[in-house]
Amino acid sequence: MATLNLNKKLWRIPQRGKLGGVCAGIAEYLDIRVKYVRILTILAMCFGLFFLVVAAYIVLFFVLDPLPENYEHGADVPSSSELLDAVDAQLAEGETRLRQMERYVTSDTFSLRSRFRQL
Repeated sequence: MATLNLNKKLWRIPQRGKLGGVCAGIAEYLDIRVKYVRILTILAMCFGLFFLVVAAYIVLFFVLDPLPENYEHGADVPSSSELLDAVDAQLAEGETRLRQMERYVTSDTFSLRSRFRQL
């Protein structure tokens, strides 16, 4: 049996689905066949969980994003630490630019140019 990869994103796959692609998305995420998820869903509905299954299906239909057309299944998804490092680098760059602008605005050069523009 395949191991669960937590770096994958749960998508709704309407291209492979019957009713919105929720079961297809769950099957893709768990690396199992779609028919097993559909059979489990139908059995759960038959054995007294009808309203719970229908409510969960409707919620997942609206919460999950549809799979993009240009999505590659073999593409590496960056880990959360890599994403945080990238965001941290962008914030550091923005802070450096802000400091440079603040240094310029508070300088004598800025006030002198501003007075020349007013003349």
